[in-house]
Amino acid sequence: MAWRCSGNSNSELIENLFKADLIHSPLVKAAMMKVDRAHYCPDPSYAYEDSPQSIGHAATISAPHMHAHATESLLPHLKPGSRVLDIGSGSGYLTAVIAELVHPQGSIEDREGNGKVVGLEHIKALRDLGEGNMKKGERGRELLGNAKVSFVVGDGRKGWVGEKGEEKEGWDAIHVGAAAVELHQELIDQLRSPGRIFIPVEDERGGGQYIWTVDKDENGVVTKKRLYGVRYVPLTDAPHA
Repeated sequence: MAWRCSGNSNSELIENLFKADLIHSPLVKAAMMKVDRAHYCPDPSYAYEDSPQSIGHAATISAPHMHAHATESLLPHLKPGSRVLDIGSGSGYLTAVIAELVHPQGSIEDREGNGKVVGLEHIKALRDLGEGNMKKGERGRELLGNAKVSFVVGDGRKGWVGEKGEEKEGWDAIHVGAAAVELHQELIDQLRSPGRIFIPVEDERGGGQYIWTVDKDENGVVTKKRLYGVRYVPLTDAPHA
């Protein structure tokens, strides 16, 4: 079904995903409508196809329907004023979509600057790519200029507590855009109560990759759930120069 959802414009692509029930929430639909995928794809002529694209450095921008799945899954924790960590932010596209939910334009939270979205990359060139792509739009430049969104370099397997420990408040939602070899405990430790992690993980028996959700409830009780099979690039060390 997903391959039928491609369009000739950003709005047509998102509308097709919504009609195909690959986007369920009007909130997710509205957020994706506000972020032009052409700003984030290396070849804008393919921007509105529901397929992944290489962005270099053995990384990709995922197919739009996968970004929709991730956003839908995390939506209960993508509220105005939330703190969100996007690990393996790559092109910056999903970081921007999440920012539209955390900082709805014109809201009190948007005006006061509550909440934060951080895109984390282990390769500086990809960190720079995500930030540069977001700067292509006026709204993106505004969010970056007000420090409501930032892109940083670090080891995603360790989460992000800031360069000087300034981000120790934790995260309401953590999205991981690359396949981990395990459910890293440091990510779980940094998750707030309540909070959710959306992460692809390699099957320990060699059975491919699966999306997992990790939920932490109000009492700090952690629940892990394996969902469906996927194919992501691995969450690894940055390559040596």
